[in-house]
Amino acid sequence: MPKNNTNFIFVIGGVMSGIGKGITVASTARILKDYGFKATAVKIDPYLNVDAGTMNPTEHGEVFVTEDGMECDQDIGNYERFLDQNILKDNYMTSGAVYREVINRERDLGYNGKCVQIIPHITDEIESRLINVANKNKADFVLVEIGGTAGEYENLLFLETARIMKLKMPGRILFMLVSYLPIPEKLGEMKTKPTQHAVRALNYAGIQPDIIIARSSRSLDQIRKKKISLFCNVVPEDVISAPDIDSIYEVPVNFEKDNLGKIILKKFGLKPKKNNFSEWQNLVKKIKAAKKIVKIGIVGKYFGIGDFTLADSYISVIEAIKHAAWHLNLKPEIHWLDAQSFEENSKKLNELKNYHGIIVPGGFGSRGVEGKILTIEYVRKHKIPYLGLCYGMQLAVIEFSRNVCGLHKAHTTEVNPKTPYPVISTLPEQTQRILNHKDLGGTMRLGAYVCELNINSKAFELYKSKLITERHRHRYEFNNEYRDILEKKGMIFSGINPDRNLVEIIELKNHPYFIGTQFHPEFKSRPLHPHPLFLGLVCAAKNRII
Repeated sequence: MPKNNTNFIFVIGGVMSGIGKGITVASTARILKDYGFKATAVKIDPYLNVDAGTMNPTEHGEVFVTEDGMECDQDIGNYERFLDQNILKDNYMTSGAVYREVINRERDLGYNGKCVQIIPHITDEIESRLINVANKNKADFVLVEIGGTAGEYENLLFLETARIMKLKMPGRILFMLVSYLPIPEKLGEMKTKPTQHAVRALNYAGIQPDIIIARSSRSLDQIRKKKISLFCNVVPEDVISAPDIDSIYEVPVNFEKDNLGKIILKKFGLKPKKNNFSEWQNLVKKIKAAKKIVKIGIVGKYFGIGDFTLADSYISVIEAIKHAAWHLNLKPEIHWLDAQSFEENSKKLNELKNYHGIIVPGGFGSRGVEGKILTIEYVRKHKIPYLGLCYGMQLAVIEFSRNVCGLHKAHTTEVNPKTPYPVISTLPEQTQRILNHKDLGGTMRLGAYVCELNINSKAFELYKSKLITERHRHRYEFNNEYRDILEKKGMIFSGINPDRNLVEIIELKNHPYFIGTQFHPEFKSRPLHPHPLFLGLVCAAKNRII
């Protein structure tokens, strides 16, 4: 049992995935926080992967990294952005992590010779992890997002755990179903039947939703609310309308139009301690008021999945751009630029002049690398504001080494292990792991590390601090053997990790904005507190707006 009177809210999907469970959790947590309660959120992924680090970003979306180095689902990033607080590794679990823990304990004779079973041992482990989150965070509310949808085999054990917890902790468990109500184009009528079936699927698992979040392209009318109420066994007031909107940050405001926060508190026998919702309302007003457009191009490769573009591959980068633009009263217009198209036709590089700023984000592998390098050369020469993130910094080093320092075959050993000028290479311990080809999951440089800034740099001007901490997710580093050569030609190494003398930030002189970071600043950007480096990029981009 939790040490304090923590309440748990389980959020489950119905009908289909990708309709906003994560945003629902984040928004609900934000509302409860603004009512004066301490809230945190947990994401459960029903995959057998131990963490999200080995998942394909074009299938699963961005791999988000926590302050303490957990590679996790992108929804953890949403929780951080809405709550404006760090979410740590204990708040993320997968089926793989749970099973591994139970099996390891069994191998260590941790069950004293008992037959280890799915129930109660797996469900006990899940429950133990949730209670641990409640205790560590001293939370009034723990919101738990269960991945997938009602009726899926993969998430049944997590639903079973939630059912058992309600039995053990009466009055302290609440269930929310996020379900989609389609409006077939040829019919022109909102249909409730899929949601009815989703509720039935939950009923089969022994769970009755207390609140239904009704997602649709349009707001719910009273007729549909009453129909859902009748067939899904909830009162009409507990059916919350969640129509499509332009900005996810408007969701808490929409929820409060249907009094979601007060409904939840009433079900737990609580009253608001205070009301700090005006700050969030002002954010939404500022977003809506922005009219002047700033065009930012993102040059990458994790865009395509079949005939569709998966923006989720770079969701934290996208949100960080938005945060900075809104702070400067600008309306962000983000464009996806395929690096491979620049390799195939270099004349297309002239299209880069149409953008006010360019970002090359993180990534792995050789595909699209030369196109990114051509992009970096173009923006360097044409004075277009540039921000390189992780791989984007490494490729900026390669471009500068080749085209300014005369090291024409300079490369990263990730792509060309035999390059005569390995300006980007691995640390000794990483080299050994790669050679062994064993247990590579979770072995990158992960989480927050200290960076010391040069006080005469653009980075220092933006951060206004000499020591910063930023989050990492990479295996390759700048090779310090080439530092003197690049410095003499004008590259500034403005951020260094003092513990191991590792390059963290590069800059170029005589350029309106050219910064590359080995870390991922996008992970720490929040709508109420934009990241300094993204603010710097958008501010420089603003000067190009005609």
